[in-house]
Amino acid sequence: MTVSFPNVRVGEPVTYRSLTVYPLFTEEEGTVEYLLADEAIREESLTVSEVSEGGSVPELLVENKGDTRVLFIEGEELLGAKQNRILNTSILVAARTKAKIPVSCVEEGRWGYRSRHFDSGGTHSPSKLRSKMKASVTKSLKEKRGHRSDQGAVWSEVHLLHAALSVESPSHAMHDAYHAHQETVSESRDQLKYVPGASGLAAALGDKITGCDLFDKPSTCEKVWDRLMTGLVFDAMSSNTGQSQPERCDIEEFVSNTNTAAWEQADPIGEGDEFRAEIGGGDHASALTFNDQLVHGSLLAGV
Repeated sequence: MTVSFPNVRVGEPVTYRSLTVYPLFTEEEGTVEYLLADEAIREESLTVSEVSEGGSVPELLVENKGDTRVLFIEGEELLGAKQNRILNTSILVAARTKAKIPVSCVEEGRWGYRSRHFDSGGTHSPSKLRSKMKASVTKSLKEKRGHRSDQGAVWSEVHLLHAALSVESPSHAMHDAYHAHQETVSESRDQLKYVPGASGLAAALGDKITGCDLFDKPSTCEKVWDRLMTGLVFDAMSSNTGQSQPERCDIEEFVSNTNTAAWEQADPIGEGDEFRAEIGGGDHASALTFNDQLVHGSLLAGV
């Protein structure tokens, strides 16, 4: 099975500390209609809850009561219920349906209700955590165990993040890092603003490319840009890399590696088709498509 990301034009980068973000532009714009999960939650057309009163760490129950499909994005954070979670993969939930979605816990020290339903955290996972999670989910799919992550590795990354940023959290919640460093996140947004027309972005710490995300349309990229930046800023804050940065041709080559990758189709959660690939050097990619259109693709460098 073959899938690839569209050809991209790499724009002028924006920087914050050792982090460099490159806007990615594509020629075509997708036509798939959907709401983002945070939009649907705000409109109260979608609820996210534990799968039962007792709950289950690696999955949540989604009910889409609206007339429009809903997109969840790999790595986005959901807050509430018995413990905070992040999405293991990108998912399109059909209109007027219920579905169980695969997640990872990012709050190891809590297992008790704070609310009956989850809310959007408005935050995203750092690249290193996403990379380890993506690799373990791909391994799980190959072993026919579904979209399961290495939960221990996820918790370990949260602990390392807290240690690097001197964050104290009684419940070991990743979100407490955002609370502790709100001023830095706000400061970074002034320097890492969305670049109009971009459908995606690639990021680097010093001269090391950490990953890229590509969406089907600029409007989606604009809506999730600040959220993606939260994870990338914590990459920069917990890194001691220098100020050098890759050339734009290096970014083009990194993204184009998806064209020759050995993609394998996975059993999707919800609508559309899901593909995953391992690329030389330990990089891992995934792609969610609908009617042969890429809705969200991501490539994370190995760590």
